[in-house]
Amino acid sequence: MISLLFLILLVPHVLFTSTQVAVIFPQDPAVHIGSSLTATCTVSAEIAGLHINKLYWTLNGRRLASSTYGAVSPRAVSVTLHRLNGSQQQSGDNLVCHGGDGHVLAGSCLYVGLPPEKPVNLSCWSRNTKDLSCQWSPGGQGETFIRTKYTLKYKLRWYGQEKECEDYTSVHQPYSCYIPRDLALFTPYELWVEAANQLGSANSDIITLDILDVVTTDPPDNVLVNRVGDLEDQLTVRWATPPALKDFLFQAKYQIRYRLEDSVEWKVVVDVGNQTSCRLAGLRPGTVYFVQVRCNPVGIFGSRKAGIWSGWSHSTAASTPISERLQSGSCDPKPSEHNSTLRRELKQFFGWVRKHAYGCSGMSIKLYDQWRVWLQKSHKTRNQVLQGDNS
Repeated sequence: MISLLFLILLVPHVLFTSTQVAVIFPQDPAVHIGSSLTATCTVSAEIAGLHINKLYWTLNGRRLASSTYGAVSPRAVSVTLHRLNGSQQQSGDNLVCHGGDGHVLAGSCLYVGLPPEKPVNLSCWSRNTKDLSCQWSPGGQGETFIRTKYTLKYKLRWYGQEKECEDYTSVHQPYSCYIPRDLALFTPYELWVEAANQLGSANSDIITLDILDVVTTDPPDNVLVNRVGDLEDQLTVRWATPPALKDFLFQAKYQIRYRLEDSVEWKVVVDVGNQTSCRLAGLRPGTVYFVQVRCNPVGIFGSRKAGIWSGWSHSTAASTPISERLQSGSCDPKPSEHNSTLRRELKQFFGWVRKHAYGCSGMSIKLYDQWRVWLQKSHKTRNQVLQGDNS
């Protein structure tokens, strides 16, 4: 009742009648960008006191120049718009005919835009085989200036009935849709996107996929990062298989990435394989590192295609031990020629071991651990000797 009263108060006295005051033709037109349009406002013969030469037009609240008007008849006035730009709002621009006292006589929505182009880059993924999410890109520049509807359609390849995806509410990806249930496994789907507005329509290419070939999963759980004894340049990373896939037949692949505390650049360890632990080597002593892990479920139920990488796990932080050389602040003496040769040979050996141990390749690095411990002890012993000589 309150809403009705509010509407009555807004209606000008010249409009408060059962007779239609005026009409605009064409009503709610849709035209291409760059086009011209002539619209006519015709006042009802039953309305007295309206002078045609006092009528005026507005577009989105801005009064249009009288030089664009034309008298069509004693009760009709036109306006011509040239080289129209795209609509300022997707719901259409407001073209309004006013009486001499400013009252609204009639209105029309003007849609100025472009027909949609063929949608591209349609791709889909299934979270733990339970659902299907798809996203795409609008064709061309993407902007049509008027409301364009995108519809994701799908069906089983050989005998399925065509269906439409209904959930387009993702805030992270505007051109996307989510199918939450009732999906078939072991049978391929055909999917495509239809784009349509008042100026035309276009369809994407049809893609064919099997749900088992596009499976992704949750990031690994319980990522733990710890020191490796007193080794100053290493950390060990352990994690758990994503629980949602524990009952599936698959061969997981993992990747690790890590960065320094004060850096935004990640370094990725690509070849971790299917193990759930990894040794990071060649790190800076006394430094905080952030580590993340992600999973790719490969070969779900025997699928021959690789899965899709999960998101990265939450960052886990750990620091490498502080080097005793850094703590003592001492410097190595200038080595003799014999020591230089020995150190060069040991450096080459050290580089060879690190090269084969780095990247979590699964190689045994027990010898490398022994070498690093021995090297650190030798530095400690040498520093103690040097300090004793200085005293």
